[in-house]
Amino acid sequence: MYSKLDELADKKRRVEMGGGDKKIRAQHDKGKLTARERIDLLLDEDTFVELNPFVENTAADYGEAPGEGVVTGYGKIHGRPVYLFAQDFTVYGGSLGEMHALKIARVMDLAAKNGAPIIGLNDSGGARIQEGVVSLDGYGHIFYRNSIYSGVIPQISVILGPCAGGAVYSPAITDFVFMVEGTSQMFITGPKVIETVTGETISAEDLGGARVHSSLSGNAHFTAPSEPEVLNQVRRLLSFLPQNNVEDPPRTYCKEDDGWSDELTEKVPIEGTKVYDVRGVIDSIVDDGDFMEVQERFAKNIVVGFGRVDGQVVGIAANQPKVMAGGLDIDSSDKLARFIRFCDSFNIPLVTFVDVTGFFPGVNQEHRGIIRHGAKILYAYSEATVPKITVITRKAYGGAYVALNSKAIGADMVYAWPSAEVAVMGPEGAANIIYHREIQASDDPAATRAEKIQEYREKFANPYVAASKGMVDDVIDPRETRKKLKEALEMLKHKQETRPSKKHGNIPL
Repeated sequence: MYSKLDELADKKRRVEMGGGDKKIRAQHDKGKLTARERIDLLLDEDTFVELNPFVENTAADYGEAPGEGVVTGYGKIHGRPVYLFAQDFTVYGGSLGEMHALKIARVMDLAAKNGAPIIGLNDSGGARIQEGVVSLDGYGHIFYRNSIYSGVIPQISVILGPCAGGAVYSPAITDFVFMVEGTSQMFITGPKVIETVTGETISAEDLGGARVHSSLSGNAHFTAPSEPEVLNQVRRLLSFLPQNNVEDPPRTYCKEDDGWSDELTEKVPIEGTKVYDVRGVIDSIVDDGDFMEVQERFAKNIVVGFGRVDGQVVGIAANQPKVMAGGLDIDSSDKLARFIRFCDSFNIPLVTFVDVTGFFPGVNQEHRGIIRHGAKILYAYSEATVPKITVITRKAYGGAYVALNSKAIGADMVYAWPSAEVAVMGPEGAANIIYHREIQASDDPAATRAEKIQEYREKFANPYVAASKGMVDDVIDPRETRKKLKEALEMLKHKQETRPSKKHGNIPL
């Protein structure tokens, strides 16, 4: 028996060493950790249990591949179960072959069966060319599971090295993508292929690095300068998320407070032309100012992220007046719609702060399909059945007002500050249209125009008109916003709402 135990220990040691000391040193020289080092940082201490360590590709004739180049298993984060896979770049560049894919598919199935998040630590050179088409088939099995488990369990992708070709589609389907600045890249075709086909010369970092995907393409949700920081961000994100689609998000203890915040009266200027940072409003509302923003560098005119109100996790969406006056464009529409749908999938109430001038005008926006993209917001809010609360802080104009969780498309509660202006358009534009003849015929057009703007504002562009029609539930003192949100969330905690039976809707993608 002891000889058998020695044999077992030797086999385990070979698997744990991956590609060996030389490859491990090369990995460290690039500023990267090994697959197992990453797992140790991500999970709670001593909770990792490895699965299928001895899987081998018996059909391969290109040499030994310990663990098939991927470590799979389960463990805990904040004491809650998670499942994961970590590609091992020291073994054939983490390339994906038939049995590599089988290990990933099996751990994904286990995660779904047990209702726990799946986390992929991606560091791979792509398909294992030596295995031919079966490696592509392996990707297909992973993509299929990403798709059918979407909205069932949270899926998180962490890009910790190259991710090219077909490999990028799996992260694209998952809920959140993390990247390390300087060492992570994602692209369909690499720089050399692009240069050969199109003649364009570009570095891997400029083509698909963390900066590009976090600010330009929107493919990455979070970035950090180092692997430990990125993995810590994953842990933080999971603290806001439920285990699956039939559980509620974890609730935390929150010390008692009266929900009153004097500073909110100073956060938002009454003058509609003055800018401010909406994050200041959010920080004053959430518990301990703890707000985890999603896609912070992409489509900055909309702010989305997770926070807590009285210990309860909420998804927060807010126009950002300091960027494009808070108007909605194509990118912000996509960003917001996807965030709404994630929150609805996982029972996270939605709180929306509205200060919007409208959908951003321009020939480029129209030709690129702002109508279709803007409709995604309408669709996402209408489809969502979680508690939905809206706070109109200042401007709420036109179709953008309707789209941003108005009463008409299903908001449970709509509050407005006294400074709110709810109207078809801004008073300046409306006065020019409605009172055009009077202004032109006046001896002093400028004075008449100013008078008519004020007249329109008093008659139409205030929260009391909307409140009188039942489109606003209450006009509130800004200082009691947190208190009102606490009350509304408590009132809505047992909300149940259904939609007509159907296979699925057809969102305007």
